[in-house]
Amino acid sequence: MSTERTPQAELDEARRLLDARIRASELTERRLAEARADARALAQTNEKLNATLRDARESLLAVREQLESLGRPPASFAIVVGLPGEDAVDVSASGRLLRVACVPDVSASGLRIGQRVLLNEAHTIVGVADDQPGGELVRVREAIGDLLLVSTGGDEQVLLARASGLVEVEIAPGDSLIADRRALLALQRVVRSDVEELRLDEVPDVTYADIGGLGAQIELITDAIELPFLHRDLFAEFGLAAPKGVLLYGPPGCGKTMIAKAVANASGSYFLNVKGPELLDKYVGETERQIRVIFARARELAAEGRPVVVFFDEMDSLFRTRGSGVSSDVESTVVPQLLAEIDGVESLENVIVIGATNREDLIDPAILRPGRLDVKIKLERPDEVGAAEILDRYLTASVPLNERELDAAGGPDPYRRQLLADAVAALYDRSDANRFVEVTYASGAKETLYVGDFVSGAMLANIVARAKKLAIKELLAGGERGIRRAHVLDACRTEIAENEELPNTTNPDDWARVSGRRGERIVFLRTLHGSRSLPVD
Repeated sequence: MSTERTPQAELDEARRLLDARIRASELTERRLAEARADARALAQTNEKLNATLRDARESLLAVREQLESLGRPPASFAIVVGLPGEDAVDVSASGRLLRVACVPDVSASGLRIGQRVLLNEAHTIVGVADDQPGGELVRVREAIGDLLLVSTGGDEQVLLARASGLVEVEIAPGDSLIADRRALLALQRVVRSDVEELRLDEVPDVTYADIGGLGAQIELITDAIELPFLHRDLFAEFGLAAPKGVLLYGPPGCGKTMIAKAVANASGSYFLNVKGPELLDKYVGETERQIRVIFARARELAAEGRPVVVFFDEMDSLFRTRGSGVSSDVESTVVPQLLAEIDGVESLENVIVIGATNREDLIDPAILRPGRLDVKIKLERPDEVGAAEILDRYLTASVPLNERELDAAGGPDPYRRQLLADAVAALYDRSDANRFVEVTYASGAKETLYVGDFVSGAMLANIVARAKKLAIKELLAGGERGIRRAHVLDACRTEIAENEELPNTTNPDDWARVSGRRGERIVFLRTLHGSRSLPVD
């Protein structure tokens, strides 16, 4: 038999060999892909190990630094008190004065007096610390060149140098400073907002036109204050001196503060508003200091050529009669301080003191004598005419009125006049419904007082405000727009009801004086609304 292979057999053999090689190549590629995947996994694992090693190294370094810091000797604080030059620095450390050097990282020329620094064991400055926010509070008595004479409490006085931050700052007697007494250094000026910032840069916006029912009193205060300010030449020609002060007295809510602001407005004055109770301080000498600062501010402003009104509200709380026993012994020093300041105003121009009080009988007589508070103006409670004027100031033509009732009244002006008349009638009607209190005088005589005897401007303003709120509530509830007669009358009734409790005091005579009742002493009163009797203690 022939052994020769046919072409077909050779072809089949070649195909088998090719298939074998392809399978071998595919196997190789799979193994290569697996090897590459294994390599990537190993690389990721290696990166994680490296990161873990880095974190461990950083942790070890941090622990090492902490251990080193714990073993480092402590640094002490000092305050720079002098810069003599040549890289030397004078410091105060725990009350010791030292001349020290700085490490290379700290420049002596970059330090400032009053700055806190860190000292190592060798008393070398190794760093700069944050400035300490606090310290001892002292008050300046006198500036002596670059030094400051201060009081630290009681009668103790210390002479202090200025820190770098105070070299260019104007320091006046009475100013408060933060100081380091051991370093004999004044560090920082403290602005006392209760007194130092009393200045109002804007003139009050209250005018005489805003005040109703006080025409006679406004004329008196205009003659007393505005004429001397606005017509200095004429007063000088006639040899008249401007008054130093004015006392406004009368019951609460009758316009004393408004008149004082209107005076400042009319004369274009600065207005320093001082409330007596807020000026009182438990620390000895603090109230007197604040009074001095107030008048120092007034002098500064007056020097600018503009009038200054210094207004003491509730004056009786601060300047009571000395030795009266009504309050503490504070008046024994506070009153003389005010007298000294008022007498000092004599050499000044454009300064006027206005005091307001409900109890002028409690104010020290020395303050009220001629030459101090020269003019005394009593503000009475408004009568029916005055009440209508005051209501007219608040129930203005711009206030929305009920269209239906307005048309029935014949227009806005007739309707407003009707509303004002109704409110006045509701308050001043001498009917049984308006009986307020029954007072018994020391003589045994009795008198019935009515609601109208206790009406004030503040009360009238509150009535209009209540009527406006009632109108708004009605509109929000789906009712008619604008103020109606019912709103005004309801406001009057509510105001009267809320004031029913005012006579409830254990000292009827004091209540009567505060309320503006003068004359015979009241020993007993009985509220007629609540039928409660209140005898004298």
